[in-house]
Amino acid sequence: MKVLANDGISKSGIQALEKGGFEVITTKVAQEQVANYINTHDVKVILVRSATKVRQDIIDACPGLKIIGRGGVGMDNIDVDYARSKGLHVINTPASSSESVAELVFAHLFTGVRFLHDANRNMPLEGDTNFDGLKKAYANGIELRGKTIGIVGFGRIGQAVAKMALGLGMKVIAADKFVNQAAIRVDFYNGQSITVDIVTEPLENIFKYADFITLHVPAQDGYVIDKAQLELMKDHVGIINCARGGVINEVALIEALDNGKVLFAGLDVFENEPTPEIQILMHPKISLTPHIGAATEEAQDRIGTELAEQIISLLKNK
Repeated sequence: MKVLANDGISKSGIQALEKGGFEVITTKVAQEQVANYINTHDVKVILVRSATKVRQDIIDACPGLKIIGRGGVGMDNIDVDYARSKGLHVINTPASSSESVAELVFAHLFTGVRFLHDANRNMPLEGDTNFDGLKKAYANGIELRGKTIGIVGFGRIGQAVAKMALGLGMKVIAADKFVNQAAIRVDFYNGQSITVDIVTEPLENIFKYADFITLHVPAQDGYVIDKAQLELMKDHVGIINCARGGVINEVALIEALDNGKVLFAGLDVFENEPTPEIQILMHPKISLTPHIGAATEEAQDRIGTELAEQIISLLKNK
């Protein structure tokens, strides 16, 4: 049986699938050609990340398709309910990239509080002629230790963020519609660990009391952070979004950055992907990455092998 990994798959995932008797195709097929390719090559499984969309038209056009797999957590690029109503299996890897995304959150946080995004733009231009001026411009950084981080969405990724925040000595508050509390265990190299119980709070508390806010929610019908929510926040708050584009009103965010309400933002996802607004891309108070939350070698290895295990279980071990 053939597997089309249209957005790529790790070597370990390929090896696991081939060992299970599958042929893995890693040719990148253009979105408009996906259905034709599946039918022409008798593909039984399509694996995607965030680029390829598997909508109703592809599902209807490909009666031989058995599994749609998403390498990662969110499945907003797949018509999940419709696929399942047609008898297809839809799988994902919710646990594989939690730590990778959480680490990127802190990359943006450290970047923001020490102005690394702006310093890295200006040092090549002015480092040899205005070193003292730049030193003065970036001299008022702040520490994360002792500050309060508000986590909106307290699933696997949110809890991984909490674990790292506790390790840094931060205070953690969290909000989630479906998670009432979680025991966060922080492990150390010598076998010791600490466990902290965190009870989630109303979303308004996050906006009111957090020094930094990070979002870990699925795609929404509306904004989680809009102008009204920004007005509730502390002055000079930092905001990170490594979740989904469209959960923050980017126009309102830029206004809050410009008037000083928001100290900085770190964005890995955008309302208009893959063409973010130029006002976002050029803003000196925004740290930017191109949707790379799960893009570590370790996470991709875990994603590939977990997808392979699920596919083999569904199609080979009946």
